[in-house]
Amino acid sequence: MLTLEDIRILDLSRMVAGPFCSMALGDLGAEVIKIEQPGTGDDTRKWGPPFVNGESTYFLSVNRNKKSLTLDLKKEKAREIFRELVRRSDVVLENFKTGTMEKFQLGYSELRNFRPELIYCSITGFGLSGPYKNKAGTDPVLQAMGGLMGITGEPDGKPMRIPLAIIDMATGLYAHGAIMAALIARGKTGQGQFIEISLLDTELTLLLNLASSYLIAGELPKRWGSAHPTIVPFGVFETRDRAIFLSASSDGRWRRLCEACEMDHLADDQRFRTTTARTEHRNEVVTLLQEKLRHKTAEEWLSILDNAGVPCAPINTLDRVFQDPHVTARGIVTEVDHPLTGTVKMVGIPVRYYETPGAIRLPPPRLGEHNDEILRELLGYTENAIDSLRREEVI
Repeated sequence: MLTLEDIRILDLSRMVAGPFCSMALGDLGAEVIKIEQPGTGDDTRKWGPPFVNGESTYFLSVNRNKKSLTLDLKKEKAREIFRELVRRSDVVLENFKTGTMEKFQLGYSELRNFRPELIYCSITGFGLSGPYKNKAGTDPVLQAMGGLMGITGEPDGKPMRIPLAIIDMATGLYAHGAIMAALIARGKTGQGQFIEISLLDTELTLLLNLASSYLIAGELPKRWGSAHPTIVPFGVFETRDRAIFLSASSDGRWRRLCEACEMDHLADDQRFRTTTARTEHRNEVVTLLQEKLRHKTAEEWLSILDNAGVPCAPINTLDRVFQDPHVTARGIVTEVDHPLTGTVKMVGIPVRYYETPGAIRLPPPRLGEHNDEILRELLGYTENAIDSLRREEVI
């Protein structure tokens, strides 16, 4: 049994936030019908290189467990097909600009008239209200406007973008949780509901303690690179052969670090005994520790610090990550057969349900791959009718 095996989702979203959400729901067994523009499809189909036999690896990373149906919603016949699908579905997910679905007369207020159980989730950059509601919002734009870029990077360097679509992914996870909660609520009330999620609102929640420090104490955070404003030592240190990361986030860990490094006398030094004191004498702590760490290799120090219970890690490139024995033992990397690319390796499902585990049932779809299947088997269209829709470029 799969947790969401009886749930059908109409996913009109593209790029990252929405597809990341629908992939997570598809992993739990939901039937996800990915609705794409004929001839072009999701933007990420063209994001590359790298490509494998014409398939973008970016697209492959966020679109497993989905079926692809092409519909040109500018055409009434396509909109009627969409309405027929809504009557048979549980969730609509979209990330169009504000007002797009209403322009097609496919907004929540229209759809709920004939499908009151429908859960409708809208993802936008800035939300459906406020002066920026019509502004295009992508992950890097939000990283800049929402404060994340301004606190990322070295103290004396330029602001830096986090090199992942971190806000998109976090928004997708919030949307995934919101849809799951709405399904639970519907089970109690029998009613669907509208869900609104914006990248900006999500980003502000990710600021966490930094937002709290400003809102409560008026403190503006600055860039610290890999260091920490209130924990010392914390960051990247050079060993004899390569860099490692370590932190001592409590006085107890500081003492264990000193003992492991054979610098026991520093543990009771009044300049370094407490978290506050170490922060006040940051440069001295970092300099003394760095001098010591240069005398052994990374492997030697990681073994010593692990045994002492001091949080530490190698700074791995991805080849090291995916060859790590723990990553291998966890089995998080999986292989999926794809009709164009052959066997595709991808990172699998991170959450493990012990009674109703998720499964990768479908590879990322080719554009329009499931047109005939969905129209014929779900909606009852004949082959002649499907051919007509194709000639008219409805699909």
